[in-house]
Amino acid sequence: MPAADRVALVDARFVGHRHALRLALTDPRFDSAAVPGALTVKPAARPALAQALAGLTADGTTAVPGAGAAGRNRQATALAAAPDAPSGTAHGTLAGTAPAAGVLPDAAATLLDAQGARPHRPELGVLVATVPADADARAAAEAAVSAVDEEAVRLRSAVKSRDGFFTTYCISPYSRYVARWCARRGLTPNQVTTASLVVALIAAGCAATGTRGGFVAAGVLLLASFVLDCTDGQLARYSLQYSTLGAWLDATFDRAKEYAFYAGLAMGAARDGDDVWALALGAMVLQTCRHVVDFAFNEANHDATGNTSPTAALSDRLDGVGWTVWVRRMIVLPIGERWALIAVLTAVTTPRITFVVLLIGCALAACYTTAGRVLRSLTRRANRTERAAQALADLADSGPLAEAVARVTRPFAARLPAFAPPLVALASGGLIAATAALAPAGSWWVVAAAAVYVVTSGLAVARPLTGPLDWLVPPFFRAAEYGTLLALAAVCQVNEALPAAFGLVAAVAYHHYDTVYRIRGGTGAPPRALVRAAGGHEGRALLVAVLAAALAHHTGFTVALTVLAVALALLVLTESIRFWVSAHLGGAPAVHDETGEPA
Repeated sequence: MPAADRVALVDARFVGHRHALRLALTDPRFDSAAVPGALTVKPAARPALAQALAGLTADGTTAVPGAGAAGRNRQATALAAAPDAPSGTAHGTLAGTAPAAGVLPDAAATLLDAQGARPHRPELGVLVATVPADADARAAAEAAVSAVDEEAVRLRSAVKSRDGFFTTYCISPYSRYVARWCARRGLTPNQVTTASLVVALIAAGCAATGTRGGFVAAGVLLLASFVLDCTDGQLARYSLQYSTLGAWLDATFDRAKEYAFYAGLAMGAARDGDDVWALALGAMVLQTCRHVVDFAFNEANHDATGNTSPTAALSDRLDGVGWTVWVRRMIVLPIGERWALIAVLTAVTTPRITFVVLLIGCALAACYTTAGRVLRSLTRRANRTERAAQALADLADSGPLAEAVARVTRPFAARLPAFAPPLVALASGGLIAATAALAPAGSWWVVAAAAVYVVTSGLAVARPLTGPLDWLVPPFFRAAEYGTLLALAAVCQVNEALPAAFGLVAAVAYHHYDTVYRIRGGTGAPPRALVRAAGGHEGRALLVAVLAAALAHHTGFTVALTVLAVALALLVLTESIRFWVSAHLGGAPAVHDETGEPA
């Protein structure tokens, strides 16, 4: 076989469900995968497979030069007794039947384990995958295959294993059938993702009309968009069409849909004479900061050792009480509950009420999740790795000014206590945001606060972010930058300044989300040249403070914010699209399915 091709070994005596073979042979997320009687490897694992096959004879025993049949049989018995050898019901072999002797794919999979190229072994559950040893075992296996509704199992497995209450009980029971309909017509998850974006943008356009009929249509279309948003992931799991590009599109479009709808509501309210752009921008800032808290905490503890705490243990015990699981998932206001809330309020109330309720709900959810994570961080004894520290540094988005300050202040920062970085970030971020909100329009005190912010933000990242609460540094920086923009645009009272600020925050937030998705995909953060060109969070805060002081009393401030938003959007979007498309075309490994807390 050509070296660039994927290959599979399947025992001719295999009996099982088609979907069991599909899980082993067609899932693009893993370099190698196996079920009893079948093994597949992608090009990256081909050398390991060749090495394993070189040590096996055609009947699945180990080939040792000069060894007789007795020696080969002894080594085959050792393979079958290996701890990781597929057997029993855990990997789909039929209970009560012994696997057939000399199953070459199973022996090769065991040798791959021994070489460190461990194949992925999908959890088959009630699906059957076995190589029967005799006619009776074959008959039993065939009867077991017939007794299972394979399509029902496949549909159940298409639904995300961990999701919110609204999604689980109000969307997934029928969206899985939409996913199957799409699969049977050859539609791809990326096409469904794009359709979801289009529907959401139409919903935003309906909301922008400012009419009651438009608001009702917007609510209905937003829910339809969410159904498609669930369908694309279920289609990917149903048909095993995972891809790095698809994961990026799904995550990026989720944010674009929600924030475009905020803008549509604000435009619709303006048509009725109600200016809610500050509330719309506040909702986007709060939601983005919530996500940064989630991302930073997870990355800080991604591969930490000794990562236990009494708080985490209590959470695990509560998970054993059924009703508490759903209550805790609803409290955090995940995407399903949040979009349902927005859709219903849009249809039956006003944009102002929608944003006020949304802000209150998101603020309570943010307090709940952040407090729990702070308690976990204070009570656990976790040793964070260099990878985690680098991820937090990348999420901090420090520009050239903060980098220069960090180099100068590194000896001093090394002597500060463990909780200094988040405290410094909180104090300096609070200073610039509060000054921007309380100072009169055009005040140069905001520029002075921004200069202090530049120095202190460099001090906060001058040493590796490995402290127990250092994961709070990126969220504090995001709140400082976004909050300062919101405050300056609101205080200046310049026409259209708030919509321009909304666009600028959206462009910057996209850059920060893109950084997260690259880190999650294992591809690293965006190039440092891009981060420096974008100015870093401290450089942008200083620039906007200078613009506000110089232009706050006329429309030049709106023009400056608009130009800055367009320039940043073009910069980050061009590099992001180039990176993800080239990664997709270059055969980057497919991103693993997300099963954590819903966004």
